[in-house]
Amino acid sequence: MQKIRHTPVAPTRTQRLASGGEIDAHRHDDHQIAYASRGTIAVTTDAGSWVAPATRALWIPAGTVHHHQAHGELDLHLVGLPADENPLGLDKPAVLAVSPLLRELIVTYTRDPDNDGPPHRRLRAVLLDQLTVSPERPLHLPAPTDPLLRELHDVLRADPSDNRSLDDLGRQIGASARTLSRRLHADLGLTYPQWRTQIRLHHALILLAENTPVTTVAHRCGWSSASTFIEVFRRTFGHTPGRRPAT
Repeated sequence: MQKIRHTPVAPTRTQRLASGGEIDAHRHDDHQIAYASRGTIAVTTDAGSWVAPATRALWIPAGTVHHHQAHGELDLHLVGLPADENPLGLDKPAVLAVSPLLRELIVTYTRDPDNDGPPHRRLRAVLLDQLTVSPERPLHLPAPTDPLLRELHDVLRADPSDNRSLDDLGRQIGASARTLSRRLHADLGLTYPQWRTQIRLHHALILLAENTPVTTVAHRCGWSSASTFIEVFRRTFGHTPGRRPAT
């Protein structure tokens, strides 16, 4: 059984992780915000996976067992908040939009975590204010609990470019398309196309963080063309995959 570290206080700090680097499974008694100003951060819990590029941050509620992984060279900024301080009112992990202002607040605040002077406290207050108006983004890849869906999930994660129909995939794992569709709706509240798109977008973020060309990403993730992928990405993230946030 994997040992889970218990670190009561969620740290506030900036740290660098090499591509592929990890922070093993652990939990805090505090809430935590994880933001990557460079690279892409993935957080995995029992409930699923969340992936956030530099336009997004991750909210990790107190008590949540989570594991970090870096995709691309990562500048990771962590902000710990006491359990009784929840500006978002969220009790589950979430992905939040990061405005240019919120980005600068997080980066500046985590550069000097031990500073408790009045200017730093005012900076923290503005940061919390900005969090309250940061919209939640649907970038969660839920982990299915149904055994058949877990098997299907493994197939799709292994090869996101697999364009077989649900009927064909069902024959491979021994279930009808109707059964799989019904279980998807009951377990995850998603249709098969919605779920497959989420899996592909998560994989696309990882490939982009590794500087894979956009056309190659589109092909590896199963889109019929680069332009189709770019449009889906733009609708989801608010910018095209070739544009990187300013540093």
